[in-house]
Parts: sequence; C-alpha cells; structure tokens
Amino acid sequence: MSLPTKFAFAQRALVLDLAASIFRPSVLKQDSLLGTLSANARPYRSMPTHGIGRYKNLLPPEVVKKRKERIQMKPIKAATEFEYGDLNVAVFGYDMTLVEHYSQYIHNLCNRLKIKVGESYALPTKSTEIFSMQDIGAKMSVDAVLKTHRRVVQLSGLNATVCPVFIEVLLKNLPEGVDLTISEHTEEDFSSRMKTRPELEELMAKMNS
Repeated sequence: MSLPTKFAFAQRALVLDLAASIFRPSVLKQDSLLGTLSANARPYRSMPTHGIGRYKNLLPPEVVKKRKERIQMKPIKAATEFEYGDLNVAVFGYDMTLVEHYSQYIHNLCNRLKIKVGESYALPTKSTEIFSMQDIGAKMSVDAVLKTHRRVVQLSGLNATVCPVFIEVLLKNLPEGVDLTISEHTEEDFSSRMKTRPELEELMAKMNS
C-alpha cells in the first residue's frame, strides 16, 4: 500500500470517529428526554404555555351570602315620672309624598330638640276599595281604590316638659290630608310590621297539631 493511500485511509477513519462522537451525545440526550416524557404523565406543566385559558384567578373571591336573621323585638322602655317610655308617632295619609316628607320633618325636629329616635320605619300599605251602585240594577262595581301609606317614628325617653311643645309644633305644621297619632309602643305594634302569611301559619298549625 502506498503512502498516499495510507494517509487517505487514516484521514477517513478520523472523520468517521469524529462523526460518531458528535452523533452519540444527541442520541443519548434524545433517549433521556423520551425517558422523562414517559415518566411524567402531564409533561405540559413544564412548558411556558401552562395556565393559558384559566380565568378563575382573575375573578374576585365569591362572598358567601349569609341568611338574614329575623328581627327580634327590643325590650320596651317603661315610663318614669319625668319622661315617657317608647312612643310611636304614626303618620298616615293617601298621598305618599306628603306622608314621607312629614315623617322626615318629625325625624329632623327630634334631632334638633335632642329627642332620641329609636327607629323610623314604614308599615304595609292598606288598600280600600270604594264601590258604587249602578243606576239600573243592584250590581255594585269598584269605583276607586284608596291606598293608605303609613310611617312610624319611634321615640324613646321623651321629656315630660318638652312633650307639650313638641306636639304643638307637630300639629301646627301638619299638612292637609295627613293624620297624626301618638301612642305607647306595644308588642302588637311590633307584630304589625311583619307581613302575615296565612298559608304558612296553617301548615305550621297542622304540623304542631
């Protein structure tokens, strides 16, 4: 074998060894990658696209709605020699605007005179039907429906010396078509605030019987 032929054979062997050394790490790296892919059941978690499409973290936390508790009756304050107990100043009339504004006037007047206001609330509206009889026949038909709006301002600890002046101011500023009553607060007044449910009461009575 001549010298150029030996040199060419040695150079070819060197190139093959170099190519084999370059190809071997890539094969090992690919085998190790396949091993990790088979070991992990969810390989996409390590990818940069993890979390795309999720929106729950962008929403505000949900607030659990609490059930409203039933209003409990407060103890009734008793009257003394120098002051009254709990008084209900009831305002009622057919015009809701006048009734509402006059009840606000009473509340503001109590604040100016430093009279303690326990509560200020509205009672259920009462409807009154007016029937009219026809000229011919005895049949009656509904001619009009009157709605009575009621507001209550509950006072506590009204001074006996201030009470006459307070009532006189209220009567002088009483608008037309509005009635005013002042009475002591009782348990019946508290129960009248709640809307009655006859069907539920009947079912409760059957269950208790």
